[in-house]
Amino acid sequence: MKYRVHRIEVNSDNMQEKLEQFLNKLDGEVISVIPNVRPTFQLMGATSKIDFVLVVEKTR
Repeated sequence: MKYRVHRIEVNSDNMQEKLEQFLNKLDGEVISVIPNVRPTFQLMGATSKIDFVLVVEKTR
């Protein structure tokens, strides 16, 4: 078995569209989708942002 890890740069506006388009193009089986969550501090208090998503694919 071989695995590939893909990195998809996203922001809150286009996350769903980019992930959907990428997943539909894959040939292998999706094993996991891992978001990179980064804490941030804004005027309203602490929150978090997702900069990129890692997709683990099992190839044939």
